[in-house]
Amino acid sequence: MVVLIDSPVWPWRGRKWSHLVSDVSYAELHAFVETELGIPRRAFQGDHYDVPEDLYDIAVAAGAEPVGARELLSRLRAAGLRRKKRATGAG
Repeated sequence: MVVLIDSPVWPWRGRKWSHLVSDVSYAELHAFVETELGIPRRAFQGDHYDVPEDLYDIAVAAGAEPVGARELLSRLRAAGLRRKKRATGAG
């Protein structure tokens, strides 16, 4: 299992957040989140989960590998699991 997590530095709604991904499969990621963190599947963001800072240490203790944000993105792309953001706006 290779689940990766970056540092909780991403601010949103008064909290800091990490990104949690798998560089193997989405199924692996969903299983880890359900089993270890209890985050609902509806929180899946297309290719990652946002993890609040209070769950960061729990995720690492459960086996998530801490990496920098750039490495996380690089490994997600290399695995072919990065989903492009949807275009927004009229056009």
